[in-house]
Amino acid sequence: MKLTFHGGAKAVTGANYLLDNGQSKILVDCGLRQGGRYCEPVNFKPFPYGPSTILAVFITHAHIDHIGRLPLLYKKGFRGKVFSTPPTKDFAQELLLDSEKILSNEAEDCGEEPMYGVEEVQGLMSLWEATLYHKTMPISGWEAEFYNAGHILGSSSILVTEVKSGKKIIFSGDLGNPATPFITKIDKTPDADYAVMESTYGGRIHETEKIRKDELENIIEETIKAGGVLMIPSFALERTQELLFELNELVENGRIPRVPIFIDSPLAIKLTAVYKKYLNDPAYFNEEATTLLKEGDAIFDFPDLHLTLTTAESKEINNVPPPKIIIAGSGMSQGGRILHHERRYLGDPKNTLLIIGYQAGDSLGRQILNGAKEVKIMGEEIRVQAKVKAIGGYSAHADQPALLDWVAPMRANLKEVFLVQGEEDQMIPLKQKIQDELAISVKIPEAGEEVIL
Repeated sequence: MKLTFHGGAKAVTGANYLLDNGQSKILVDCGLRQGGRYCEPVNFKPFPYGPSTILAVFITHAHIDHIGRLPLLYKKGFRGKVFSTPPTKDFAQELLLDSEKILSNEAEDCGEEPMYGVEEVQGLMSLWEATLYHKTMPISGWEAEFYNAGHILGSSSILVTEVKSGKKIIFSGDLGNPATPFITKIDKTPDADYAVMESTYGGRIHETEKIRKDELENIIEETIKAGGVLMIPSFALERTQELLFELNELVENGRIPRVPIFIDSPLAIKLTAVYKKYLNDPAYFNEEATTLLKEGDAIFDFPDLHLTLTTAESKEINNVPPPKIIIAGSGMSQGGRILHHERRYLGDPKNTLLIIGYQAGDSLGRQILNGAKEVKIMGEEIRVQAKVKAIGGYSAHADQPALLDWVAPMRANLKEVFLVQGEEDQMIPLKQKIQDELAISVKIPEAGEEVIL
């Protein structure tokens, strides 16, 4: 059995792993590589394998850096099956349709043909099958099983078994932060011979859930007291819903003053509707959320919350005097409505920009987080005079202790761990920890590297 790292090697984004047993080929994830742009130019290059030769694709979760090239795979001849959990399938359709618009604009900027159109998304979805956690899926010489990865709703680690040899390899996908407030926690890891493991925060330790909520409360109160605007660039999937869940608690318990709170993201509003679809399913929502629901708490709805779906509604936010809170995409300030608000409000020291998620190396969000005094937004030079704050505990990724907890139960039988989906400065300390504390061999693969298992 051969494993090839076609994405996610020494990079956070673009997860794409090929398994080939000589008779058939399967993929785990087929993501978009992102960085300074929503879509890096490398995404327009041909696949390094024949799309029509792929038997099946198993999807860990619905973030674009794990699913973003699937419609292109379909466009180039893939007609196998796609498997994921039900929420992942629902999210994927909304995210891929939204992504199609952005990719078309960036393709024009790059002098490329559009990567795919709506018809490719529709064709892809016709091949997509939803399956539950802990259900074995046999497919022509392979078996796969989904385990809850605790990252976002419906996210999975995927255990793949080559039937003939009995060899087992587990793909972690993105593993969740234990402080995530409402989704069920990471499943206990099954036995495996090999692990392909994410490492986004392999050298970090996050704040606790209480600390992060207290920090959020303090930042909101400081900004309101100053009479300012609190801007929160937020990923439409999971991060926005986490914020809604915690703001719900802060508002309804009187921990913050009542001010207008805007969710200025059509995609986030659509994805929140998917969350509501699964609210009563204990496979996805934890005991805390279930208890609140039984008590009649809407958990994603509270006084002074405004969902601005249309462009006209978004523009009306400008007419609402501060103090106010604006949550908008994109999470790395690489596009979306947050750019309009940053252009308008970054120049005022009364205002605050709150970073709550990972910022890729070349992103506008990383520039601001690193202390840039002036940035270019929509062709205009903008002075950064607003306060810039960050709360790392809102990351949906596991930190180093949680990553070690995930891999530790497998140490008796695990032959090797392959670290992916991280930058090298995060991979190296995690590699050292796993080798020193768990005595497991660890490799950091190169892009395109092949390994015989």
